[in-house]
Amino acid sequence: MDVKEIRDRIERIGGDEKPEMPRFSVSYMDLSMNPRIDFYRFCNGEWINSHPIPEDKVRWSAFMELFERNRYVLGKILEECAFRDHSEDQIRAKVGSFYLSAMDTQRVESRKFEPVREFVELIEAMEDSSEIMTVVSKLHRKGMSLLFSYSSASDEKNSTTYAYYLQQGGLSLPNRDYYILDSFESIRRDYRNHVANIFALYGQTKEKAEESSETVFGIELALAKSSRTPVELRDPEKNYNRIKFDELEQTLPKTDIKRYLTNIGLPSVVHVVIRQPEFFENLGNMLGEVPLSSWKTYLIWKVLNFASPFLHDDVAKEHFDFFEKKLFGRQKQEKRWKRIVSVIDSELGEALGKLYVEQEFGEGSRNRMEVLVNDLKEVFGEKLSKLDWMSESTKKKALEKFGKFRAKIGYPTKFIDYSSIKISSDDYFGNILRCELFEFEREIKRVNSPVDRELWEMTPPTVNAYFSPTENEIVFPAGILQPPFFDPELDDAVNYGATGGVIAHEITHGFDDEGRKYDLNGNLNDWWSTEDAKEFGERAKSVVNLYSSLEALPGLHVNGELTLGENIADLGGISIAYEALQRRLQRDPSLRKEVDGLTPEQRFYIAWSQSWRANTREEAIKWQVSNDPHSPDNLRGEVPARVHFAFNSHFKESDGTQKNPGQSISIW
Repeated sequence: MDVKEIRDRIERIGGDEKPEMPRFSVSYMDLSMNPRIDFYRFCNGEWINSHPIPEDKVRWSAFMELFERNRYVLGKILEECAFRDHSEDQIRAKVGSFYLSAMDTQRVESRKFEPVREFVELIEAMEDSSEIMTVVSKLHRKGMSLLFSYSSASDEKNSTTYAYYLQQGGLSLPNRDYYILDSFESIRRDYRNHVANIFALYGQTKEKAEESSETVFGIELALAKSSRTPVELRDPEKNYNRIKFDELEQTLPKTDIKRYLTNIGLPSVVHVVIRQPEFFENLGNMLGEVPLSSWKTYLIWKVLNFASPFLHDDVAKEHFDFFEKKLFGRQKQEKRWKRIVSVIDSELGEALGKLYVEQEFGEGSRNRMEVLVNDLKEVFGEKLSKLDWMSESTKKKALEKFGKFRAKIGYPTKFIDYSSIKISSDDYFGNILRCELFEFEREIKRVNSPVDRELWEMTPPTVNAYFSPTENEIVFPAGILQPPFFDPELDDAVNYGATGGVIAHEITHGFDDEGRKYDLNGNLNDWWSTEDAKEFGERAKSVVNLYSSLEALPGLHVNGELTLGENIADLGGISIAYEALQRRLQRDPSLRKEVDGLTPEQRFYIAWSQSWRANTREEAIKWQVSNDPHSPDNLRGEVPARVHFAFNSHFKESDGTQKNPGQSISIW
């Protein structure tokens, strides 16, 4: 198809859609609130009142404000790549062609279900259950999530080498609880209706579609019953079960895992890691007991579910109605260009990210971040060395581990090479499949090879950060190193409270309830003395108890065990960042001055809280409590500040009943 013809008919991004840069502001505060009673409202009350959740969002927050601004920037980059001839620039040509294919709604509509026909035919051609794993291997190579999950990552007990992991999966609802708990009964009913609706759109009669839906739900329920809970999945030791390749048939005799691994092209390996063996034992039994016809229905559903967001409008809208509206409360679909930006960021993320970095992120920002990171590292190192509850032998090992810690800032030193992927301006779904196959093969080929420590797990425009326990490093993409988190125009107090708190948060993940189980080389290894582990456990228990006592919604309590690691990191993050600010103020006393009538310490705490400003739909909060290891935003913006030992000295006592969420808690 002529590229000019596609360009002439696709919708352009309006200039009025450019979001303002989100920033820290005292105008967001509600000064009528007592900070010692409701600190979150004190810091964010006016923002909360004046920033309702947009219809196309499930949450509106500081993170989302920056995400939307970054997405606009990415959208304009994609438009420029799509509407100009970049035949001499391979990266711009690829992302531009991908964008054109996705925005060509006329062609997407005309193809209906044609993009998935070959996969449905592959499934329907099966004549025996022994063929299931062969078909699954082919679908997995195309990025389709079904039956179980898989990944290639650093071996957690030999972190210098990539290993292959198999783990529970195959569900369409967020986790096992949605299939089992009474509180999700209405969601289950809506889900079964949704599955039937998709099958009906695919061409089945109403009666057949309802039958297919019950078949799918029955298989997923059986998979869910043998799945571990979100809390159980947080234990890295229990979720690391190494099985020799030659013993797979003996250990899991009914799953045909060995054939699957051969079919996907796994290199010769000594072992694989089966994260949840009981799940695969149950799966093996199901493969022998569930009729082939039922498996065909399930596999076809998983293909349709994977493809639905990328197909014609009737199917995409039905997918949205359940997975976005009913499950999360989103009232309206986002504009197509926004959805497409997110798809391309997922599929060709480092190509698009390279263009983003060239335009948006200078070396000045990177250098200032490195200074801030070093300040925080110095503080945390000293805190470790002075811990009064840790023995000298364990402390020495902790300091050795921290000595090998490193930080990555902004963007990778080398970007993934996508040159082998064919991207066509008139084949949207095909582009997605080819990208998925590229990524699958890239990860498969590296198994048994040395870990490449320059690779990233997030794309440069991402508004987030992470800690890698096997590589003992924190990673801060360029996307988050902007206001309101990092603002070169504001005072250090604000940057230490927002960015500094987040950096320190990530640093402490190396020593939270999960991260502490990895040694200085990133291997799962119990390097703690029995007494020190017990001491840590007592302090962690106090964090669990504190957060479990708090309500995310009336009657809905936070899961203190699920959120333990993130809560420890929040508490540690604000403590470390506060100390780093104090040192900064001591080095340069001229910085100790009031701004907007607030002391540096007050602005520090307020900046921390404002970084978590948010309005969130109830459906999304319910999902978060069940799935997310992070506490709700209002608690993140309130509790770590309020329980910090110095908080009350900076916000003086005032009239009113004091509501204290707990005593000062200090681990690091």
